[in-house]
Amino acid sequence: MTPLHRIAVIGNSLPRRCGIATFTTDLQKAISMSRADLETSIVAMTDPGQAYDYPPAVAFQIKDGHIDDYMRAADFLNAGQFDIVCLQHEFGIFGGETGAHILVLLSRLTMPVVTTFHTVLASPTVKQRAVVERIVDASSKVVVMANKGRELLRDVYLVPDDKIEVIAHGIPDVAFVGSDAAKARLGFAGKSVILTFGLLSPNKGIEVMIDAMPSILKRCADAVYVVLGATHPNLVRNQGEAYREGLMARVRELGIHDHVVFLDRFVDLATLLEFISMCDVYVTPYLNEAQMTSGTLAYSFGLGKPVVSTPYWHARELLTEGCGVLVPFGNAAAIGGEIAKLLTDDVRRQAMSRRAYAASRMMTWECTAERYMSVFETARQGHRPKVFARSEMGSPGLRGPAPPDMQIGHFLSMCDDVGLFQHAVHSVPDRAHGYCVDDNARALLLACALNNPGEQPLSEVLTARFAAFVQHAWNPDTGQFRNFMGFNRTWLEDRGSEDSHGRTLWALGEAARTDASPARRQWAAALFAQALSIAESFRSPRAWAFMLLGLDAYCAVAPDDLHAREVRHSLADRLMSCLASVETPDWVWFEEGLAYDNARLPQALMLTGMATQTPQYLDAGLRSLRWLMTQQTTAAGQFRPVGTAGFGEQRQHPRAFDQQPVEATATIAACLTAWRADGDAEWKAMATRAFAWFLGSNDLSVALVDPLTGSCRDGLHPDRANENRGGESVVCYLLGLAEMRQLARITTSLTRPIALRAVGA
Repeated sequence: MTPLHRIAVIGNSLPRRCGIATFTTDLQKAISMSRADLETSIVAMTDPGQAYDYPPAVAFQIKDGHIDDYMRAADFLNAGQFDIVCLQHEFGIFGGETGAHILVLLSRLTMPVVTTFHTVLASPTVKQRAVVERIVDASSKVVVMANKGRELLRDVYLVPDDKIEVIAHGIPDVAFVGSDAAKARLGFAGKSVILTFGLLSPNKGIEVMIDAMPSILKRCADAVYVVLGATHPNLVRNQGEAYREGLMARVRELGIHDHVVFLDRFVDLATLLEFISMCDVYVTPYLNEAQMTSGTLAYSFGLGKPVVSTPYWHARELLTEGCGVLVPFGNAAAIGGEIAKLLTDDVRRQAMSRRAYAASRMMTWECTAERYMSVFETARQGHRPKVFARSEMGSPGLRGPAPPDMQIGHFLSMCDDVGLFQHAVHSVPDRAHGYCVDDNARALLLACALNNPGEQPLSEVLTARFAAFVQHAWNPDTGQFRNFMGFNRTWLEDRGSEDSHGRTLWALGEAARTDASPARRQWAAALFAQALSIAESFRSPRAWAFMLLGLDAYCAVAPDDLHAREVRHSLADRLMSCLASVETPDWVWFEEGLAYDNARLPQALMLTGMATQTPQYLDAGLRSLRWLMTQQTTAAGQFRPVGTAGFGEQRQHPRAFDQQPVEATATIAACLTAWRADGDAEWKAMATRAFAWFLGSNDLSVALVDPLTGSCRDGLHPDRANENRGGESVVCYLLGLAEMRQLARITTSLTRPIALRAVGA
């Protein structure tokens, strides 16, 4: 195996002011110095409303609330052929609930990931646990900085012990020196100096140390407590400097203002080391034990400073064998007593300094970098590269794996004696939201699709039920179909949307052509002709497209219906006019934005062009679908449907989430229509990749379907799948599956499947 060449570290970066930024920057520098030919980069997280003058090492930045940035970062890392990505994890630095946006990035990386957990919670919330478990699954190795972290990962999160590495927080490698020279340079000559440094926030326990100062001064009158560090930016953003001002007011109340110094600044490394060098005792009075890592503790310990600390996890492990002193949480008397003892006992204090310095020599950044490099090598050796849809599901000249069996158990459970329920709570039908003609029309399309050779048709009773729902939805008074019906069988409106009317016409047209019952085919044709009369008043391009899909089937069985033929040309011409008025070289589309069921528009034009032998319709459909697929295909060749978050945006790159099954099904059908039109096998590959989205070849690497029941989750959120499995989702999956199964049955010697029919949702 070739040596590691390129390594990326994801985390905050200096000059952002926080401990993770300092750690990430120091780690990147230490790794880069471990080998002359190694390239290292930082992918920096940027908090809302901020802009930083990042150093050259920052090769990419992510605005933490922008989901698209996470995907672009993954594309950048994959394209850059980085050998390893080292993630620095802290819940608060990533966007999404409990920092879940980072999962979008991790799920798309092709190289091994090593994650450093800066915090491991003993009692996580359900969502925190889920995020940690997903990060662990995406990582080849995980690193913690204390043995307590290993224990929690193993016992609370069930992480295998051999996946966990304990690597100490790195420290600068500096000589052991006394404090007098630094005191003189900083203006504290002749003082007994107690130091705390780091970003100021309430969890640090500074107020406890302030309350301890009067007792210290009784025994050591020259003592001074130096609080070095700016207020935490998040605190300033939300509360201004109220916390710091409260601490200063407490100092004045106690009459110790000459013995407490607040230095409100974020210092560079050289200045920080100078301040640590001058202190006689370093104190970390944190208020609770759930502190897995403390860079301030590590740095002070590494410079050989006596430390008095509350017993949080990191301190408990580091300050053993006489290397420091532990005191109870929130106990000002105990803290004051121990610090006073050290300040008045030079022999004990100096012995503690030497022990701490000696014990810290294996924590230098050089040693830490060596440990990380060893973990990186191990991670790479055991890494299995992710296989994305392009290679997994077949390229234009290759056949992908056989599609799953057709299982309709969940679909049947979503039906009652009225029809198909709209929604489900997980896999349980949700009666509260009743029914809609949209989903029952889709169900009628599925019944038609299952009449194809090789499939088990739906029962006559069930198919008749869907047809009856459509018939009952027809409102002759308005000339339109109603859409929504309550569970009590009461219609909630006099007419539905133009799109629902168009989709119902599509189902009727298909039923007129392929329903198993001759009598029902006649019914469907008659109702189609009646409901078509209002079509030309519609203004929705998707309604036009749905009606064109229905007209493709209806005109095949009613070729003498001149009105239907005229409407077909009229609707196709409208789509052509939309395309002509909006299209530019980089926006080949019918509208100013992308919304739902997008692929149905080019599919409708292609089918109409083939049926009417109108080349301009066909060319426009192929051209617009080809452009749409550039918007729905990632750099790795994976299908990514247009997300609902971007609906309404004009001429913008589509948002990634939320992703829904209806888009995948529409894309499958449109791509197979294009394949029938021009014979280019790449269209088959695109359809196959779109179907693979259901099976887990997606941004989260999460399968949306249960192949045993045929259920389908309602979509992908940025951090998880939607566990509800409603009517639209199950029908969309089964329609897509029916198309892929029919495709698989085509004789391999055919170059284009003349007999293949598209009936998807």
